[in-house]
Amino acid sequence: MITGATSEELAERFESRAMGSPLRLIVGDGATRADHRTRRWRSVVAEFEAAEAAMSRFRDTSELTVLNRNAGSGVAMPTSARLRRALVAADRAYRVTGGRFDPRVLAHLDRLGYRGALVGDGAARSDGGVRQRRARSPGPVVERVGRDRLVLAQAVDLGGIGKGLALRWAAARLSTDGAGDFMLEAGGDLVTRGRSLDGGSWRLGIEDPCGGPTPLAVVAVSDLSLATSSTRVHRWTVDGRTVHHLLDPRTGEPADGGLAAVTVAGPDPAWAEVWSKALFVSGRTGIVAEARSRGLAAWWVADDGTLEMTAAARSLTVWVAAEAG
Repeated sequence: MITGATSEELAERFESRAMGSPLRLIVGDGATRADHRTRRWRSVVAEFEAAEAAMSRFRDTSELTVLNRNAGSGVAMPTSARLRRALVAADRAYRVTGGRFDPRVLAHLDRLGYRGALVGDGAARSDGGVRQRRARSPGPVVERVGRDRLVLAQAVDLGGIGKGLALRWAAARLSTDGAGDFMLEAGGDLVTRGRSLDGGSWRLGIEDPCGGPTPLAVVAVSDLSLATSSTRVHRWTVDGRTVHHLLDPRTGEPADGGLAAVTVAGPDPAWAEVWSKALFVSGRTGIVAEARSRGLAAWWVADDGTLEMTAAARSLTVWVAAEAG
């Protein structure tokens, strides 16, 4: 996602990196003192740092890495409230989406070469991926033991939903601190609140996953979140074939349903992230029925570059490129 020029020209912006992605805050409430805006930005950075410390699979010392190292042992591990909330949210998303969202894909990501922190020796992780693919348990993602202990049967990756939760928590912190008009973005997923400084909605572009410089469409939103699942960035070659990080949990392989990107708008960034992934896994033949049945505002780009959208998404769209269909 990219922001419209009008909002960027008028609003103050802050930028950094978090969770392996660009992080930026565009503040639209111009009457707020500069020191207050700076303090709010620092609170956003702190929130994302805390989220990474809890949920990153790339950090050797994160809570999730420690928990993953004990996955399958049956040992209940103490966890922070933040990680517990994240794993409970992932478990609910797994159930609501009928398994199309499932964080238990870590072994498959490792097998395909998209590795994070080491949670075991290489042979064990590779073999574990095979066993998981052949005999997946339909059980819960996580089991709670007592007040603050959790048990994982299989290692998990909280990448996408973790970023959505970090956005949720950071946006809530901004709102609590009195920020009324802002856009907070992390690697293309974002939260908007209130109005941009020009007094209108936040105008955002649906980017071309094929790398074109012009957005395929422009949408106008206020008090909504958007999340995109795309094959544009995380693509690599394994044994002569091109793969990506959006795996179909039912096969353990990159989803291959004829889609290049899916964007979903909704009130919550974590659920927008969940549905963008679940719809991507549904593929081009299944996405229409699924998105409509859920009443989702969704845009999707097929492998041939065709842009399509639901009626709910069309009501938010203010411009579509002629070549996008």
